[in-house]
Amino acid sequence: MSDEPTEAEGPAESEGPADRAPADGPGGGREYRIGELASAAGVPVRTLRYYQERKLLPPPRREGRIGLYSEDHLARLRMIGNLLERGHTLEGIRELLSAWEQGRDIGTVLGVEKAVTTPWSNEVPVTMTLDELAALFPGEVGPDSVERAVALGHIEVDGDRVTHWSRRQLDATVALVRAGVPLDAVLSAGQELQRSMDDLAAMFVRLITTHIVASIDDQDLGELTETLARLRPGAQVTVEAGFARAMDRQVRGAIDQLLGRLTTP
Repeated sequence: MSDEPTEAEGPAESEGPADRAPADGPGGGREYRIGELASAAGVPVRTLRYYQERKLLPPPRREGRIGLYSEDHLARLRMIGNLLERGHTLEGIRELLSAWEQGRDIGTVLGVEKAVTTPWSNEVPVTMTLDELAALFPGEVGPDSVERAVALGHIEVDGDRVTHWSRRQLDATVALVRAGVPLDAVLSAGQELQRSMDDLAAMFVRLITTHIVASIDDQDLGELTETLARLRPGAQVTVEAGFARAMDRQVRGAIDQLLGRLTTP
């Protein structure tokens, strides 16, 4: 289901005069009618109602037909907005709020989320015109190659502007093409490499979820966050060292074959 608030808005609540000031509730805290709460949170009324339908927002206190919302409702709405900005889906937000309601510290829960979802890549994107991209690969950039690069996720095209996801990878591709490797062959190799990297990443995630995350009920969430942070550089070093070692083996094998051909009478 889409996270956009497009479902039915439900029965309307009486909002009263638009200039009514928030009143104090039974516990002494300020209370808001639905329009006032939406204005304070910076969301449309229909979005607020949609959150209620999705069980993200508790129902208001009722006085007749008037629904009165507390400061807790406002704080919850602001938290939902912050989580949406961080890329969470509404279903994911509901799970986080459920953990919060069950007594877990939401800050600690979000710390685990951050440890898991912080980007692993520190690559710097580079933006240029289509003509500048074509100049890097003389005679090899056309509609087909651009479309293929977009499909593989290497570039994004916006009008006449092209953004490559990694300056380092772009430089490596330019070096290979200038050395004589066709651009089409580089793209094919990149596609095969991405499949291998996906398999490798999936294997590492299985290790973590099976042997570490599976014991989350018996482990402090703060400790889990620290564990995940420690594992991150280790995973990257393992892949880099393993690839370097594999390259040593493959290059030696290729050189041996080349020398064998050159020395054979």
